[in-house]
Amino acid sequence: MDNQSFQPYQQPTQAMPQTVGGQPGQPVPGQPVPGQPLQPVAAAPKANKSLILMIVAVVSAIAAATFIGLFIWMYAKWDVAKRDVDGQVMAAVATAVNENTEELENQFTEREKSPYRTFAGPADYGELSFEFPKTWSVYEARDAANGGDYEAYLNPDKVYTVNSSTINALRVTIKDKAYDSYISTYDSALKNGKIQLNVRPINGENANVYSGELPSTKFVGMVAVFKIRDKTAILQTDAMLFADDFQKILDSVHFNQ
Repeated sequence: MDNQSFQPYQQPTQAMPQTVGGQPGQPVPGQPVPGQPLQPVAAAPKANKSLILMIVAVVSAIAAATFIGLFIWMYAKWDVAKRDVDGQVMAAVATAVNENTEELENQFTEREKSPYRTFAGPADYGELSFEFPKTWSVYEARDAANGGDYEAYLNPDKVYTVNSSTINALRVTIKDKAYDSYISTYDSALKNGKIQLNVRPINGENANVYSGELPSTKFVGMVAVFKIRDKTAILQTDAMLFADDFQKILDSVHFNQ
C-alpha cells in the first residue's frame, strides 16, 4: 500500500450553532435549535379558518331556511288574502247585479201598470171609483143590484178563488151597514196591539186605515174603512206586498157624497 495516498478517517463534527456577536451557544433568531422538535406554526390558523367557514355555512343555512319559511308563510297569507278579496269582489258584483236586476224588474213592472184603469162601483152606492194598474184583473162577486152588500176583487193577472186563505191584492166591499157599528170589530185587535190605526182623508172624509194582523183572517195587510152616505166602504189588501199600490189607490178614491 502506498503510504502517500493513505488518509486517516476523520469523525464528522457536529455543526455548531451560529453565534450572535461572536458568542457561541446562542441560536440565531428564526433558525431551529438542534435537538428540539419543530413547532407546527401553520396548523392553528388553518383550524380557526375552517371553524369560521363552518360557522358561516351554518348561519347561512339557518338564514336561508328562515327566509324560505318566511317566504312560504307570506305567500300563504297573500294567497288567502287574495282569495278572500276575490270572493268579496265576486260577492259584491253578484249583489250589485241582483240589485240592478231587481230594480230593473221593478221599473218594468211599474211601467207595465200604466196607464191605470178606472174602477167604478154601483151608482146606488155612491158610485165609488179609483185608479188601479192595468195589469190587474177584476172579479165582481156581488153587484148589489137588488140591495145587500157589494163585493169585488182585484189581483195581478187573475183573481184566485175567493176564500179566507186566498190572498188578493184588493178587496172592495160596500156594506149596507152603519159605519160606527162596523169599525167596532177592530177594537179588540187594537187593544191587543195586533193592528195599528192611522186616520187619513179620503175624498174629503176621514178614513180609518188599519195595518197588521187583520181580524178574523190569516192575513197581514191593510184595511181602509170610510163612510159612503149611510153605508160603509172597506178597501183591503191581503198582503203588505201590495202596500204601495194600496196607498196609490186610496189617493185616487172618489165617490158621491
